[in-house]
Amino acid sequence: MRLGINIGYSGPTIEIDLPLIQEADRLGYHSVWTAEAYGSSDAVIPLAWVAAQTKRIGIGTAIMQIPARTPTTTAATALTLDQLSGGRFLLGLGVSGPQVAEGWHGVAFGKPLVKTREYVEIVRAVWRREKPLEFRGTYYQIPYAGPDATGLGKPLKSILRSGRDIPIYLAAIGPKNVALAAEIADGWLPLFFSPDRMKTFQESLDAGFRAASGGKSLASFDIAPIVQVALGPDVGRCREALKPHLALYIGAMGTRGKNFYNTLACRYGYEEAAIRIQDLYLSGKKDEAVAAVPDALVDEVALCGPKERIKERLSRWTAAGVTTLICRVGDVDTLRTLAELVL
Repeated sequence: MRLGINIGYSGPTIEIDLPLIQEADRLGYHSVWTAEAYGSSDAVIPLAWVAAQTKRIGIGTAIMQIPARTPTTTAATALTLDQLSGGRFLLGLGVSGPQVAEGWHGVAFGKPLVKTREYVEIVRAVWRREKPLEFRGTYYQIPYAGPDATGLGKPLKSILRSGRDIPIYLAAIGPKNVALAAEIADGWLPLFFSPDRMKTFQESLDAGFRAASGGKSLASFDIAPIVQVALGPDVGRCREALKPHLALYIGAMGTRGKNFYNTLACRYGYEEAAIRIQDLYLSGKKDEAVAAVPDALVDEVALCGPKERIKERLSRWTAAGVTTLICRVGDVDTLRTLAELVL
């Protein structure tokens, strides 16, 4: 199992712990990943800044939001970062949610499976440069041929050339989205992944592999969950440090009836707690929402406690077939401890 480090997205000001990332590079971590939300730092510029000040570590987006950019722009961005970094770029994509797609980016959320499939197909067509790009889909028309088109658009081909097959990862937690990731992507970026419930996802992964050509299987597919890690002698305090993040996503990352993370918690068997967390968070009672996060849920989707406990629980992730563990860590001691236990 490989290790990655996730540095997320910014708050009101952007701060990147470069010494932490450079230590991960020195220790042999596989990758460093950025993210973006609405109104936060984007996933691209911080990654370019990191790439310029590291040597070997892979640089990935977890994720670049599909509604934020045209697929041709994303394809060009990926080629640019890959060339400038010496072939280290990993393209992680996701559809975000209706609130962000429509409320921030100003585009229809639409049908995420169809949109993602078209997006990935266009990105790869740009990279292949087999011919000038033409595409006719439900969401993307290249050249554009809508009722307000000038009629002057013509098929074009990327000037930048790809020196390798850049890996594409998809963020997915719903059954159909996970199957799509297995079918068309090189890797999967699940959030709040529980290794104890791999069977929950296995059917979708298998369906995706069957739909893909060339005998695709787990042997050539990167399962790369993003995992919170809190190292410390007191397990209870470590859990408490991780609960606000869970409460935010389960309670407020979406609306009632359209919150993918809340739905996932329900699928895991925490329906009563998930409903309570959402009710409290949307009522402005954030502290109570945090307190309502079950200890058992934290233990399922995160790593917390003293070194010996984390070592014992890491075996669950290996047994589940995880190939890259992307860790949210905030200090060098935790970074080094994980390297000692895994690398």
